[in-house]
Amino acid sequence: MNTGLLVLAVLVIAIAGFILGRRHSLVTANGDIRNLHSLPGYHGQSVFIFAAAPALLLVCVWLLAQPLVIESRVSSMIEPSDIPSGSTLGLVMADVRRISDGLDVAVAQGALTEAQIDNMRADLTDVRSRLADVGIAVGSNVSQNVFLAAKEFRALNGIGRIAMAIAGLALALAGAAFAYSRITPRYRARNVSEGAIKALMILSSTVAILTTLGIVLSLVFETVHFFRLYPAQNFFFNFTWNPQFRGGSDLGIIPLLWGTLYVSFTALAVAVPIGLLSAIYLAEYASSTVRSVAKPTIELLAGIPTIVYGLFALITVGPMLRDYFAQPLGLGSSSSSVMTAGLVMGIMVIPFISSLSDDVINAVPQAMRDGSLGLGATRSETVKKVILPAALPGIVGAILLAASRAIGETMIVVMGAGAAAKLSVNPFEAMTTITVKIVSQLTGDTEFASPETLVAFALGLSLFVVTLGLNVVALYVVRKYREQYE
Repeated sequence: MNTGLLVLAVLVIAIAGFILGRRHSLVTANGDIRNLHSLPGYHGQSVFIFAAAPALLLVCVWLLAQPLVIESRVSSMIEPSDIPSGSTLGLVMADVRRISDGLDVAVAQGALTEAQIDNMRADLTDVRSRLADVGIAVGSNVSQNVFLAAKEFRALNGIGRIAMAIAGLALALAGAAFAYSRITPRYRARNVSEGAIKALMILSSTVAILTTLGIVLSLVFETVHFFRLYPAQNFFFNFTWNPQFRGGSDLGIIPLLWGTLYVSFTALAVAVPIGLLSAIYLAEYASSTVRSVAKPTIELLAGIPTIVYGLFALITVGPMLRDYFAQPLGLGSSSSSVMTAGLVMGIMVIPFISSLSDDVINAVPQAMRDGSLGLGATRSETVKKVILPAALPGIVGAILLAASRAIGETMIVVMGAGAAAKLSVNPFEAMTTITVKIVSQLTGDTEFASPETLVAFALGLSLFVVTLGLNVVALYVVRKYREQYE
């Protein structure tokens, strides 16, 4: 039984427990719910919770632990001679998992039988050809032990799935029976239900924290591995970006960091004034008719795919800036430039600033407006002296969201700004960003353990630190301004 069917079976048991538990609570109360401490629905919910929660938790833990247990056992079958030169045990285990999945596909499509898999030691050439028939290419450097490890991996996975299904269903039935047996008129089922909901809320609130922690740790571990292979001082202080997968690379982050900040701040220089002024107009000056049309129209910009913005930058904006500004002013002859990417990216992030700032401005209490106008201030003075200071934290949050969106953008930069890593103040020259180079370093048939590939993680961690620094500075500015305003 696969995981999806197991989860569905557990939910069916839990739903049946809900119905039976609700009905049983009415029976114990002789049909009068006034004799119950909790409503019948709470009794049904308690049975549902005891049936579903432990079983689903067991399935989650099993799915996390099973691969680790199986790999630790199967990896002992791999001899040092089975690891090709320049490779690692982790890469060989990736081949084991891939071949194991291929065996499942081959059996499902009839290209292999279980008997042929049992005789893999006898005829590996035939197994290779049959795997190739279902789209699983196995290199000639893969040894017999790797095939046998894949066979063992597949067998242990099958046993594990069966054991997980039996344990999950048994636990669901046991939990449902336990909760059902506890139903009495004085049973506090409501407390059980509300406690479970509270636990679910706590679990949900920790998802963002755990996700952030997982992202940071994954970047840190691979970055440490990178700095063991490439000097950190060269990475942070070298002004040249010239990766060579044959060796002898210069992997300095400064040109990429400069291009990232240059493009992002150019985009914010376009988006912040337009977005903020449009938000002020919609919130304070526009009629309800104009607002009902203009606000959804502006928000449509956020729904346009970035590839469309990239094509717009490549075909329209880039040539226009080149023909009417760069070439007449003698600043360049390329349609790919910082200005092209920054202008189009600024248009893309306008809705983030406009929509959020509009909501924040509308949240300012009407009494503050009425008090300012009652003291004789004009509408523009009220906006400048009262509303904007009160809405400043939310507006800064909107700008930070737009900045994060601009810093992390890739497609517009690839098609609008080019891929040249250079240091220049000319906005009409082609440059590139950190995100573009992360993609380029991780694509293609490259060795994962090389510095030229691992540098992508160092770039990602550096970008994370830069974004975090911008957030800290912005929060400090907001706090100081709020103290002055209050």
